[in-house]
Amino acid sequence: MKPILTAVEMQQADRAAAERFHISEACLMELAGKECVRVTLEQLELSSPADMEFLVVAGRGNNGGDGFVIARHLLNLGATVDLVLLYPESTSTGAAASNLAILESYFSNNLPLRIFKSLQEALPFVSERPYSVMFDAMTGTGLRITEPGMALRPPLNEGIELLNALHERTEAMTAAVDIPSGLDATSGLGAECVVEADYTVTMAFLKTGLLLNEGPRAAGEVVVAEISIPEWMVDEPGCMLIDELFAAEHFVLRPEKSAKHENGKVLIVAGSHCEESSMGGAAILSAGAAIKAGAGYVAVAFPPALASFVHAAVPEAVVINQDLNTIIKKAAWADTILIGPGLGRRKESLDLVEELLKSPGITSRKLILDADALYAVAQRGLQSMLAKIPEVLLTPHFGEFSRLAGTSANEASTDPINSARQFVLNYRAAILLKGAPTLIASPSSPVLLNTSGTEALATAGTGDVLSGMIAAFSAKGEALVDAAAAAAWFHGRAGDLAGNVSSLVSASMVLGSIAAAIEEVFDFES
Repeated sequence: MKPILTAVEMQQADRAAAERFHISEACLMELAGKECVRVTLEQLELSSPADMEFLVVAGRGNNGGDGFVIARHLLNLGATVDLVLLYPESTSTGAAASNLAILESYFSNNLPLRIFKSLQEALPFVSERPYSVMFDAMTGTGLRITEPGMALRPPLNEGIELLNALHERTEAMTAAVDIPSGLDATSGLGAECVVEADYTVTMAFLKTGLLLNEGPRAAGEVVVAEISIPEWMVDEPGCMLIDELFAAEHFVLRPEKSAKHENGKVLIVAGSHCEESSMGGAAILSAGAAIKAGAGYVAVAFPPALASFVHAAVPEAVVINQDLNTIIKKAAWADTILIGPGLGRRKESLDLVEELLKSPGITSRKLILDADALYAVAQRGLQSMLAKIPEVLLTPHFGEFSRLAGTSANEASTDPINSARQFVLNYRAAILLKGAPTLIASPSSPVLLNTSGTEALATAGTGDVLSGMIAAFSAKGEALVDAAAAAAWFHGRAGDLAGNVSSLVSASMVLGSIAAAIEEVFDFES
């Protein structure tokens, strides 16, 4: 997995590079600028920018210095460059000032370079130019947005508006250097105006703000540039990105000559039926997902009146009565227990969840609480019981989380990382918070972020599929947190493979694509 840094963590990494390993600011700036040019040529699918026109809008500080390096290397490769300085030259210091001086020395060679000393000076000349790419080198990771839509002062807001206007009116691509200006690199909150980039070249590591709130929309495609700051230079990053390699490492294949009871035994307490409604589909989806994710044996505690439907839809599953004594007896057999999908919110269901959480036979197993079990915990005020369970995972969406944590869904979705951390600190339980991205927080590891998947997963029932997958992965031997992270990645990939049009994908289609997602990673055919 790759580290994902906040703005403060990135500053610490930069400082460590300079103080501990003598990597100079000028060196980092040179590498950053060259990487931006390299990535840009890849985006343009060209080997050279010769005879093309580029615009660089540079602020003060190191991000502006990166822009100066970009301009120089484009000129060296035969391109035409217009550079706009948002702030007076005197505000550039250190390596940025040195790189601006180098660029100004190019004038003696009659190269196709124009440097505008202010936005006002540039406007009459840049508005109609046929630029191929416009570089946003105005703020970098230093900008802090304290509230969504925060006003920015001139000339920064004017520089952002210029790039966005040109982007809308012309065919030029917009490239953000490190992070789109107007975006908070930690929270992903956007100011009143944010650069709308086609792609972002971020330095050394992903930033949390690129994945949260306005970040994904503003940043476009994100490419991480290698600027000679190795991962081991980052001391205990707070967040890590779940990737394909991690997912593969935490999917356990069945050993040769093994038996079904050796490949993960899952007990699912799910589904409900009454005169007013029936919610058997959730149980069918979660049980089917557990089987398709490789569990050796799945039992479902289900209302007897609907048992035939489970047998028909998931013939591999065993069905038992959904009463307390039967469930507790079966728990002694299980490796992992999943409680909640489609269980309902009647008093009988809430009573059942509460009694199960009081039973040592249940809480001694790996335990996953999803959907209506989360409602029961919040409604009955059972959060304090979570700290007494050795290994428990909660899998809420933001609405469910807000009830559990006593906060608003908007507050949680705006600051999901810290919201999840605080919940874990309060209740000593691991949590998978569904969203874009999905994150997994636990008392003993960094927050894990998953970005696989699309809007294909934004439909009823996909959460039931995910919880069944987690149950299977953990029953086969993985710790709940690792199982949740790996299952979230495969779940997202299954959504990608489920249909050509994401908006038409259903939970059943995601269920049907689990095997394809796993087979793709392991490449069994070869």
